[in-house]
Amino acid sequence: MSGYYVGCIRTLIRRYIATIVASGSRLRQRLSFFPRRLFRALASGRHSFDGPMATFDIVVVGCGGGPNESNLSFYLLKAGDAKWQDGIVALEGGSGFGALTRLLDAHPDLFASESSNESASDVSLTTAVDVYNRIRCYLVTHAHLDHVNGMVLSAGCGTGPAKLVYGTKETLQGISTIFSGEVWPKLASWADAKEPGSCLLLSPLPLETVYAPVARDISVRLMPISHGQRSPGHTYPCSAYFVRHDPSSREFLFFGDVEPDSVSLEPQNREIWRVAAPKVPDMLSAIFIECSYPSGRPDELLYGHLSPEHLMQELCALAVEVVSFRQRSRLQENSNRARKKKRRNTESLPDLGGSLAGLRVYVIHCKEDLQRKFKEPIHTVIANQVRELVDAKGLGVEIIAAEQRMHIRI
Repeated sequence: MSGYYVGCIRTLIRRYIATIVASGSRLRQRLSFFPRRLFRALASGRHSFDGPMATFDIVVVGCGGGPNESNLSFYLLKAGDAKWQDGIVALEGGSGFGALTRLLDAHPDLFASESSNESASDVSLTTAVDVYNRIRCYLVTHAHLDHVNGMVLSAGCGTGPAKLVYGTKETLQGISTIFSGEVWPKLASWADAKEPGSCLLLSPLPLETVYAPVARDISVRLMPISHGQRSPGHTYPCSAYFVRHDPSSREFLFFGDVEPDSVSLEPQNREIWRVAAPKVPDMLSAIFIECSYPSGRPDELLYGHLSPEHLMQELCALAVEVVSFRQRSRLQENSNRARKKKRRNTESLPDLGGSLAGLRVYVIHCKEDLQRKFKEPIHTVIANQVRELVDAKGLGVEIIAAEQRMHIRI
């Protein structure tokens, strides 16, 4: 059987399993004969199969929300059919050499290709310097230190060409103030006015509908989101990236720090959900989104972040957009077949059951449990709380807690 058809079968099995998971324990019990390991592999897509390669490989170097400096937002990615040594795209730049060195010391095969039979001794990227030398660009959502700290500290390290730093003009202006020579040496300059000695080249991306190429076979679309208030009455701007694999047009969605539309002075999440809805889950099967605090956090203490209750509401908003798009598509198809037939228009809330089946949501940016209130790691606690709330809605989405060292294949 060809790789293409195996891939199609795998996709159908994943959707079937997701639907069953969303349908309750009685149906799940009917699959008790199914090998648990294979069940999890098929449902998550995180294991290798004799089928099409993943469109993206992502290594989680850091995924926390602070204040632990060894686990801050830092994700390394490449196209699925590329090699790590050929060039790496960094999503954010929070953690740095320290976190990466500890991960590689414990897991020297971290950057081995799952599509090959590389052993640890065959992997060329075995030190933090090896990895940093292969980073070609950074995609930065905003200029807060927990998202750029490692990028700043490592700017003058390693060899190779200067690295491009992509983001909104406003975000890059904030980063440029760090490299003024006062806070940190002048190691960054604007890409269109490169200065001698620059290790980072600031390259603004437009907030438009077009996708901008950032690496071989990878393009991104930048959209604005709100991250609380920088001062009373003034929203702090942040960004979300649609990251696309150009040959297949498959993509994933990555959020920077974001607050719920329900409390924002400038709600912008709904527009992102509208853009994402037509692509879920066939062309967009993964979303990385923050949930900084556990359940029960008062709105006035969110400081521009999400809690499980608000993340559940945002995923319901996405589900509404997905269902609405599918309904419009069906009506259009029916209209093309019988244009004269009248159809009733209803304003009632659509049935959202199973609407996000096949979609994986990675919970990121969980803030440290400094008071040790929970027995489990905070990212596990928060993801479990989100999962319980979302499962009660029957959306069919899979909730996963991102962890350091996790190798994600999309």
